[in-house]
Amino acid sequence: MTERLSVIRMGHLGDGIVDTPDGPLYIPYALPNEIVEVEPDPRHPDRRNLLHVEATSQDRVAPICQHFGTCGGCAVQHWRDDRYRVWKRDLVVAALAQSGLDAPVDDLIDAHGAGRRRAVLHARRATHDVLAVGFAARRAHRIIAIDRCPILAPAMQGTVEAAWAIAEALDPARKPLDIHVTAANEGLDIDVRGSGPLRPVHAAALARIAAEHRLARVTRHGEIVAQTIAPTVAVGRARVGLPPAAFLQPTAAGEAALAELVAAGVNGARSIVDMFCGIGAFALRLAERARVAAADSAEPAIAALARAAAATSGLKPVEAQVRDLFRRPFVAAELARVDAIVFDPPRQGAQVQAQAIAVSRVPVVIAVSCNPATFVQDAGILVEGGYRLTKVTPVDQFRHSPHVEIVARLER
Repeated sequence: MTERLSVIRMGHLGDGIVDTPDGPLYIPYALPNEIVEVEPDPRHPDRRNLLHVEATSQDRVAPICQHFGTCGGCAVQHWRDDRYRVWKRDLVVAALAQSGLDAPVDDLIDAHGAGRRRAVLHARRATHDVLAVGFAARRAHRIIAIDRCPILAPAMQGTVEAAWAIAEALDPARKPLDIHVTAANEGLDIDVRGSGPLRPVHAAALARIAAEHRLARVTRHGEIVAQTIAPTVAVGRARVGLPPAAFLQPTAAGEAALAELVAAGVNGARSIVDMFCGIGAFALRLAERARVAAADSAEPAIAALARAAAATSGLKPVEAQVRDLFRRPFVAAELARVDAIVFDPPRQGAQVQAQAIAVSRVPVVIAVSCNPATFVQDAGILVEGGYRLTKVTPVDQFRHSPHVEIVARLER
């Protein structure tokens, strides 16, 4: 049975929303002020599948990708840019308001830059036992086979072709694969997860693919299979050896924008602690003018950061330590002589570490987050502990998606 509905507003995941007496209905790919024909989604009673747009919003634009609407990687390619930007900033405004936090929110910074410099492609056996390589469908485990992705940076050229070649070479194992691709300075760095035990014939095939596609390195679960040259990334003045499948901000422009905001927020600090530091996107830049203690649970990332700091002339001392901040957070006594804290936790936030910071006397905290929901959780803990939330800046390096980065300054 089909329905004819009027879309009122955009939801926080990029779905058009229709208000009904029984609650909201969510319609992917519909826009506010549109009249749409839909059908029920048998898996989700509060969702509808878009069949036809009867009255089109003047804000609707043509998507940039032929796979939009089936591939789940992007949610809002069909919306005019200025409307999209307002909506994305409002995601942060709404999260603050719902949590009772009061702070000025800057305009959204566009940090898509040249595009994404890392991606994870999936290889699975799909309908009729046909191999599919691409991204997951929207809210589903089904893989949408792709031949291109326009949001990838030029440095990621060859990503899709290399992923298909790897998937086809390992297909006889008939195991699901996750193919992590990163654009390093020297070329593409690929880490393959899955496939079961790697037989010699498969290792030889991966080495051949690395040569044919001019890949810098191919690893499997972090172990080197083939390497032409050790991949690196530039971080400020430093050059960091890239651990396999290491976390990087998704765009180079995004990392630069976040780092600039962080540096401005801790300006004048002489002793800084960088929590959840990764390979040092902030720590190595901050060390150009301050002493930095950096901590993360990922041992390869900390080792790479320490080597880069030691090899880069002109930096202030950097103390890099492997530390699980969920189980062993920095406590107030350790922070007694610290001028500023930077913390950039994973999506689940850093509740335990935030509680420890809240009872410290550190005058400035810069909170970086990719999840508004856990950001307001952590910021709320700090505010309850006596900090003031003085500045919030949303940063968009996840274009066409509902994801948004936040940089905030808290003071006491």
